[in-house]
Amino acid sequence: MKRSMRPLGVQVGLFTLIRILINTSYRMVYPFFSFFQGGLGVSLPAFSLVLTLRSFSGVVGPLLAPLTDRYGRRPAMLAGLGMFVLGSGLVALLPNYGSFMIGLFLMASAYQVFLPAMQAFLGDRVAYAERGRVMGLTELGWSLSFILGIPAVGWLVERVRIWWAPFVVFALVGVVLLGVLWWLVPRDPQGERHSAATSRLQVRALLHSPHVLIGLAMGLALTSANEMVNLVFGLWLESQFALQLAALGAASVVIGASELLGEGISALWVDRLGKERAVAVGIVLNSLSAVGLFLLGRTITGALVGLFLFYLTFEFALVSFLPLMSGTFPALRATVMAGTIAAFSLGRAVGAVLGPLTYSMGFGVNLGVAILFNTLALVALRRVQVAELVPEVPGVGGED
Repeated sequence: MKRSMRPLGVQVGLFTLIRILINTSYRMVYPFFSFFQGGLGVSLPAFSLVLTLRSFSGVVGPLLAPLTDRYGRRPAMLAGLGMFVLGSGLVALLPNYGSFMIGLFLMASAYQVFLPAMQAFLGDRVAYAERGRVMGLTELGWSLSFILGIPAVGWLVERVRIWWAPFVVFALVGVVLLGVLWWLVPRDPQGERHSAATSRLQVRALLHSPHVLIGLAMGLALTSANEMVNLVFGLWLESQFALQLAALGAASVVIGASELLGEGISALWVDRLGKERAVAVGIVLNSLSAVGLFLLGRTITGALVGLFLFYLTFEFALVSFLPLMSGTFPALRATVMAGTIAAFSLGRAVGAVLGPLTYSMGFGVNLGVAILFNTLALVALRRVQVAELVPEVPGVGGED
């Protein structure tokens, strides 16, 4: 199962770079919303339609993931990154509203195809007892996209003042990384591929697996809790302190730093604590930080400290949850991971619906509902079981 750590380390570094690239393209739309809207010359509803369509990319992963389990991880990763290059290249070559809409959808769908295949690739090659560290390192691609990628996009657009310039860079860098991915990632062994009949039977078994289904419900509850705060904290800061730009600018730095620290702590400690225990600790601390945010939120400093702790503990719980899910149904690992990502997207949709409604009753209500969702996730966690055989590894603690 285990191979030389040197090529695996290089592969993990490559995967992290690819995730920084794709995540940057996804996250850049929010801080540069008006820049892209103005460049396209469209109304706010028309631009919002693009983001609405992009949100439907979440269904792509679960639909295509069974093909990843059947035909292999490498072809799926190449296809996913190829979709990213195609989408960004389309916008770069035909910079108009229609290509922007199609391009963003393709680029977001690329993430839904690449990520589960990458996680399944690592799950196939890294022992479960050590998998949290490796997966946690690749999760740094999310926070680093905010810390490194977004400022790089800002630097670029400030100098060239052309709205489609980032897509040119995305396409060129994507082509380079596509070549490196083809060269560094080995072909899937024939024994890891499944026949059509076997795949159908396994999908049927997965759909009847209570451990997987409860795990997906838990992922939905966990991200719903986060979105209850994520969607409205900007409004709360504005109404609380009447310092929208200053407070939101500081909050962006705080959130980026907390995401990076949460991912790093998870990578270091999830295997030592044990996946289930680490997720439970993260959820409990996240609920306590929600209480702390309510109590500390009377000053800007206190609010930022509360947000820092809230996002840090959430990221720790989420990143620790991924290796746990990777062991629940090894025969269809990519399908499970794609379903997990889709559950995250659905959870954010639930939070997006409930968040504004509860905020009308006060930010404290949002925090209370977030704690409720966390409690449901904690209850579900006790029912999630790892089907994968866990080898005894000296010096690795926890009960996985």
